[in-house]
Amino acid sequence: MTDRKKTMFDLSGKAALISGGASGIGLAIAQAMLEQGAKVLIASRNQDKVEAAVKQLARATETDQIDAAAPIVTGTGLDVTSDRSVEAAVKRTVDLFGRIDILVNAAGVMLRKPTFELNPADFNQIYDTHVTGSLRCAKAAGHLMREQHSGCIINLASISSFVDLIEVAAYAAAKNAVLGLTRALANEWAKFGIRVNAIAPGFVPTDINRKMIENTDRGRRILEHTPMGRFGEAREIAGAAVFLASPAASFVNGHTLVVDGGYLASGIGDSTAWWTGGDGSAPAIAPGAE
Repeated sequence: MTDRKKTMFDLSGKAALISGGASGIGLAIAQAMLEQGAKVLIASRNQDKVEAAVKQLARATETDQIDAAAPIVTGTGLDVTSDRSVEAAVKRTVDLFGRIDILVNAAGVMLRKPTFELNPADFNQIYDTHVTGSLRCAKAAGHLMREQHSGCIINLASISSFVDLIEVAAYAAAKNAVLGLTRALANEWAKFGIRVNAIAPGFVPTDINRKMIENTDRGRRILEHTPMGRFGEAREIAGAAVFLASPAASFVNGHTLVVDGGYLASGIGDSTAWWTGGDGSAPAIAPGAE
């Protein structure tokens, strides 16, 4: 048997910049790409989190190359709302790795507030982070990818790009805009050898949403409407990112990959997640395994 199956998802020799890479889904994506052979620069506004994440990734991937002349994982500060900060992070990626092959736009913030109380400043802050921030990073990295005539950009959309989650209007509007931005860049930049796709995670507890969905009525309703009867895990989103960045997805462009445990596919009926017993807990025994 050949090694084809392994190489289809191999990221060896690829250099990745991951905004929001110091925690949550961004951190899980960084680890998964490292495990597939990529060199990774994680970036976040919180320098303490960056340093802790780099150490965590080094332990997880059994590398001691944090401070080496040619590291495989390191970190940098990044504020996606600042042109200067974005340009510096992209430059640092190239200075360290000699190129940039993968950009993951995972930086994000959440705001839950009744829409009558939402002011333009709140709205614009969310939009600037998720949408304009993704555009800033895409343009800065895209210039270099165009010169290479190769590159992959992955934007983080959301389940709220498709369905309403009450009292998060600014977040939902921004995540809807991410879909439009993804399609626009994919259509315009394909001729430069750049693929642009998005991932729309379902309900995955992270620092920005954990209090909203764990042990809450909202969380219970989510689980009741999710055929798999549980929340997702960050590593499950990371798998989608590895796929989109890999040779396996070389003809995937302008697509939004939903990873939601079947939430969007769920209709109306009493059979949804029946094995949870109605309380959203994981099944003790898998259906059909008795």
